[in-house]
Amino acid sequence: MLRGLAGTWVVVGALLWGCGLALLQGGMLYPRESRSRERKELDGLWRFRADFSQNRRRGFEQQWYRTPLRESGPSLDMPVPSSFNDVGQDGRLRSFVGWVWYEREATLPQRWTEDLGTRVVLRIGSAHYYAIVWVNGVHVAEHEGGHLPFEADISRLVQSGPLSSCRITIAINNTLSPNTLPPGTILYKTDTSKYPKGYFVQNTNFDFFNYAGLHRTVLLYTTPTAYIDDITVTTDVDQDTGLVNYQIVVQGSEHFQLEVCLLDEEGTVVAKGTGGRGQLQVPSAHLWWPYLMHEYPAYLYSLEVKLTAQTAAGFVSDFYTLPVGIRTVAVTQSQFLINGKPFYFHGVNKHEDADIRGKGFDWPLLVKDFNLLRWLGANAFRTSHYPYAEEVMQLCDRYGIVVIDESPGVGIVLAQSYSNVSLQHHLEVMEEMVRRDKNHPSVVMWSVANEPASFLKPAGYYFKTLIAHTKALDPSRPVTFVTNSNYEADLGVPYVDVICVNSYYSWYHDYGHMEVIQLQLATQFESWYKTYQKPIIQSEYGAETITGFHEDPPLMFSEEYQKGLLEQYHVVLDQKRKEYVVGELIWNFADFMTDQSPQRPIGNRKGIFTRQRQPKSAAFLLRERYWKLANETKCHRSAVKSQCVGNSPFTF
Repeated sequence: MLRGLAGTWVVVGALLWGCGLALLQGGMLYPRESRSRERKELDGLWRFRADFSQNRRRGFEQQWYRTPLRESGPSLDMPVPSSFNDVGQDGRLRSFVGWVWYEREATLPQRWTEDLGTRVVLRIGSAHYYAIVWVNGVHVAEHEGGHLPFEADISRLVQSGPLSSCRITIAINNTLSPNTLPPGTILYKTDTSKYPKGYFVQNTNFDFFNYAGLHRTVLLYTTPTAYIDDITVTTDVDQDTGLVNYQIVVQGSEHFQLEVCLLDEEGTVVAKGTGGRGQLQVPSAHLWWPYLMHEYPAYLYSLEVKLTAQTAAGFVSDFYTLPVGIRTVAVTQSQFLINGKPFYFHGVNKHEDADIRGKGFDWPLLVKDFNLLRWLGANAFRTSHYPYAEEVMQLCDRYGIVVIDESPGVGIVLAQSYSNVSLQHHLEVMEEMVRRDKNHPSVVMWSVANEPASFLKPAGYYFKTLIAHTKALDPSRPVTFVTNSNYEADLGVPYVDVICVNSYYSWYHDYGHMEVIQLQLATQFESWYKTYQKPIIQSEYGAETITGFHEDPPLMFSEEYQKGLLEQYHVVLDQKRKEYVVGELIWNFADFMTDQSPQRPIGNRKGIFTRQRQPKSAAFLLRERYWKLANETKCHRSAVKSQCVGNSPFTF
């Protein structure tokens, strides 16, 4: 019965393919420059002020957005992108909860402000958590959610003068409630013998620091007034012919023509099409393969789209180029298949987290992380526990790193967080996430949540609805969430395609007793598989380690203990990966910041790298293991091909 339910949801997802596309109103194409498009990044120093008033509402009461921020009081220099928490020396900012204000004066090119055929868009890559945006004191946008982009057309505002510059003001509130994603609660301390009047703290049920601010690039970009609003690409393979299905949405004109060209990496046109929907056929196609799974991984074609549209001012053209990887994803009862071949996830969980910058995007850090991933031999990671920057996904496409793309649904443990209000917001977040990341070949699975209280009664309906909605949005990929509930009590797992399980044997219980790991882990896998007959990923496992702590025999927090614990897990993983376990993701890639507590010595130390990206002993253990796994895959690739192709009951 349970297996039947899971299969039903896959079928429903496929039937709702057309419906799913209709649900996504408005595109979120990455702002690339082209012959018809320009972009101007606004990274750098912004003016900044935290509202320390007791009700955190002074900025609205005094309307700080109406005049330059410096006129209403003192301000700080704040780098964007970055979290504001660790940049300054004011201790109040470190754990500040409430409204903060950012402001930047942007100089505009003359042609942007005088050419009424140019559309000017303001795009915010990420503002955590709730954001309100004004341009020259005029409200232009609001957005809830801290990890996905949003934008506003500001053409009329900047072309009404025309203006040589514009003042952008963004107010951001990092308060979390039971209905936000992730959820949280505000606890007011009312004992005046212990706490000042009005004292409160933000409580969360997730184990990472709630960094806040403008975490990703803020930019202006242009398009013509008739423009390519969205492109959706799905791919398939028929023998050696690659199939690229495309759908294009145009805004600003009802009278237009579309030309589509697919180019290979040498710039040679391999297929052409016309119209807003179609299929391109690529003979002898180069497939997009994961890192270390093929001699030539991560092959990307370029889909060039040209729009010619008739407007009141005459004919205009718009151009957009989208990288495309041709690959298939499928799931059987015991395998995860990419391009018809078994894929084994051997990689990491990560965080967008680093010294000083917090969750702020940083190119040198990102490239360093990818160099470490490739040194490690990792072929995959999960975006624990929120969508990462678009540039991260682009590098995954380029390098062949497979991604489980996870929503900010972490810490859903209160009954209040299963309300209809929460569910509606979660559905909207999944829409935004799919809209942004649907065309990345590296994204092979959606994860809607991490470690929810999925044993609570409302969880069944909640996850049934959420997973069905995600499948309707994108029937081409499997959907999961990551559980740490008991297999008998979990009410959400019947609806997933792949079971992702977190467990910390000999760490959060049976402290120090590594001799019980193999029995407990084997029992875990056997119980889940017997019940659901679905492939399983060990989505988290690990131990905390303080660099330079050494103990023999191994003791907790020593490098030897982390290494020994992983070795015990690997014994069972090597047994079960021959049956139905399809992946292992270490917790965590690098040490990261958390709330302060007696259990956290300046953050979580479960990384195999330090927060400064230096390796611990376990990194070398995993490197040896991951390269061995990759070599096994290469050796057996041709041998297993005949067993895998066409053997999938669920093809996405």
